[in-house]
Amino acid sequence: MRNHTELTEFILLGIPQTQGLEMALFLLFFFIYLFTLIGNLLILTAIISSSVLHTPMYFFLGLLAIFDIVLPAVTCPKMLFYLSGQSRAISYQGCATQLFFYHLLGTAEACLCAVMSYDRFVAICYPLRYSLIIRPGVCVGLVTLAWTLGCVHASILTAFTFSLTYCGPNQVDFFFCDIPAILPLACDDTSLVQTVGSTEVSFMVLSFWGTICLCYMRIAIAILRMRSAEGRKKAFSTCSAHLAAVLCYLAPVVIIYLQPTPNPLVDAIVQIFTNIVSPLLNSLIFSLRNKDVKNSLKRLLNKVIGTQE
Repeated sequence: MRNHTELTEFILLGIPQTQGLEMALFLLFFFIYLFTLIGNLLILTAIISSSVLHTPMYFFLGLLAIFDIVLPAVTCPKMLFYLSGQSRAISYQGCATQLFFYHLLGTAEACLCAVMSYDRFVAICYPLRYSLIIRPGVCVGLVTLAWTLGCVHASILTAFTFSLTYCGPNQVDFFFCDIPAILPLACDDTSLVQTVGSTEVSFMVLSFWGTICLCYMRIAIAILRMRSAEGRKKAFSTCSAHLAAVLCYLAPVVIIYLQPTPNPLVDAIVQIFTNIVSPLLNSLIFSLRNKDVKNSLKRLLNKVIGTQE
């Protein structure tokens, strides 16, 4: 990459129109990030420690908790670093690495949301065949597919973005290295990269949205056909939590990458929601709405208290 550029670092200007609010934003994002880590670690611990939760549904939920721990770590620590008054500089290689892992983890998590929708579809529409369809090998294969798609997608976007020449301004008008913020700094024609990027992102988003919508349409029909009110309530409770988490994650992606006229402030707000707030909401949604997770956490807490006594 260094053969294609004269720049050795970029300067992250941060969130647009927030000059003078650095310390307040630092405290706000620090506590959100802290609670995000704690919440998702608790969910992960509850799933691992309880044999009742060793099922495909909670296997995928545990992976979602891992994504919600790792994805904010791509952008949040650097943002907290310069909000605290430290250097805003990020190396050329560091910028490329940040962009790569952001799109790798983001795509893999979006794919996981689609996989979780398919899991709920099979559980509700084909309950008697669920254990035959969603076998351990299938679970591993679906997760491998998510990581593979994320890796391929991120590799293509990163390769195209950093194959351009960056020889002029190095100030990134954003709080992390993302394609819309980096491309305006290129000295070359960026039309090909923009076309490839928008095509790839559109295809990924529409594919995941299409899968999720199709699964939930079938789920809604199956729930309405249930004769048992208790069965409908249980199915709706399980699926509503997952659907809320999906909407919290994928809806902002549509706003960011498929909007006709980008707005830096709107993009920053939506990205903050996606990167920092949404992982916290996921932990709250699944811990407060899921009885099995809550019961596992209570047993774990009682065990810890009993051990200390």
